[in-house]
Amino acid sequence: MVESELIVVTGSTGYVGGRLVPRLLEAGKRVRCVTRSIESLQDRSWTQDVEIVVANLDKKNEVKDALAGADRAFYLVHSMSATRDFASAEQKMAENFIEAADLAELKQIIYLGGLGMENTEKSLHLQSRQKVGKILADGLTPVTELRAAIIIGSGSASFEMLRSLVEVLPIMIVPKWVTKTRCQPISIGNVLENLLHVLGSDESFNRVFEIGGPEIVTYQEMMDMYSDVAGLRRRIILPVPVLTPRLSSHWVNLVSPLPFTLARALIDSLTTDVIVHGTDNEVVTGRSPDSLENAIGKAVTRVQEMEIPTRWSDTSSYSDPARPESSDPKWAGGKVLVDRRSLSSTASPESIMDTVRSLGGDTGWFAFNWIWAIRGFMDKMLGGVGVRRGRRHPKDLRVGDTVDFFKVTLITKFRLQLLAEMKVPGHAWLEWTVEETNDGSRIRQQALFVPKGVIGRAYWYALLPFHILIFRRMLGNIVKITEEPPSNF
Repeated sequence: MVESELIVVTGSTGYVGGRLVPRLLEAGKRVRCVTRSIESLQDRSWTQDVEIVVANLDKKNEVKDALAGADRAFYLVHSMSATRDFASAEQKMAENFIEAADLAELKQIIYLGGLGMENTEKSLHLQSRQKVGKILADGLTPVTELRAAIIIGSGSASFEMLRSLVEVLPIMIVPKWVTKTRCQPISIGNVLENLLHVLGSDESFNRVFEIGGPEIVTYQEMMDMYSDVAGLRRRIILPVPVLTPRLSSHWVNLVSPLPFTLARALIDSLTTDVIVHGTDNEVVTGRSPDSLENAIGKAVTRVQEMEIPTRWSDTSSYSDPARPESSDPKWAGGKVLVDRRSLSSTASPESIMDTVRSLGGDTGWFAFNWIWAIRGFMDKMLGGVGVRRGRRHPKDLRVGDTVDFFKVTLITKFRLQLLAEMKVPGHAWLEWTVEETNDGSRIRQQALFVPKGVIGRAYWYALLPFHILIFRRMLGNIVKITEEPPSNF
């Protein structure tokens, strides 16, 4: 394939497309993203490196303009609507696309569809995805179709549903198919590798490849694996024959942040076996696929010394697509509970940060030091570090320093981030950021908590009244002490 070829990506605002684009750019490709709304791509770190064309695939003329001058295209469009007319809408878009592709004389279309037997009558969504593949294949343009089951990665709708159920519910009443239906999940990293591998490959033209991870499991076994990797007790799962997909969707909607229509569409597709049949159709990328344990391990929110790898982090790495990104939906990336507040000050940003850096140790925490002392004593009784570690220096801080029962994980001129090392059912941080304003400065304070299971959520909400009281007073005193340093507080 010629390096200067122009690659079109439809579905670039979606889960797979949004992670594919930066990898195409890293590989030196020219990329054109097709979207219905240019605003939907404005928050991506790679926006300035791609060409953006606004087009609705329902409209033939707009599709033709979107493909004009292109060489190859990824077709990653899929409706997760729960309505019955989604199939006709998907077919119309596919017909428009292949007609425009033939006119533009594209060299290749790569389509990501879904696994499942073609004669299945259980899932309208799987039927529609395979029908789209056939419509594309009926054109003159060479088509490469990859079929995958559940994609494991933070931000993947099926994985986020799995995450929510296991994290929130220690006991689950589930439809019987949860313990019987088989699937072959695959990591998002492996999906992207396969998509890139077939790009420009003549051997892949007009072929269907089934891709999956190394294990075939039931959904109950997948839940058990998530519990093991996340360090949770295995959930008690009680299968019953009376829960229809619609009732199950309402249940999922109740305990997870996924919208009902999305939950309904997912459950509809999860009632059917989705496994790779035979090995002749598998794409060979030169790398063994991730095991389910490794795939879940990459997707589960984990604490790292220097960053908070969740959707609200400003850190993003193309090398690990399983991790959350800022552009993922709000329901993606695991539950993050936040106490966020800010105040303006007449003091300079440098002065505010000097005060923030003096927290802990002999200085204390600027609010209810006796409560902090009790919390430290309780932590010590539970086998934790307590508050007696103090500080290395009364004012100077470095990454890795201890501050009572916190550790410094990030420090810059106007930002400080502390990781809690006390015994808590989850992971907790305190963070301060200061910025200059016309009248002085503005300080933003965040207490962030990633709960571990239902106990973690109960812990946060039980302490919420204390958090509101303490964190409000703490921030107010940081500003007050900086502007008018008192002898006591």
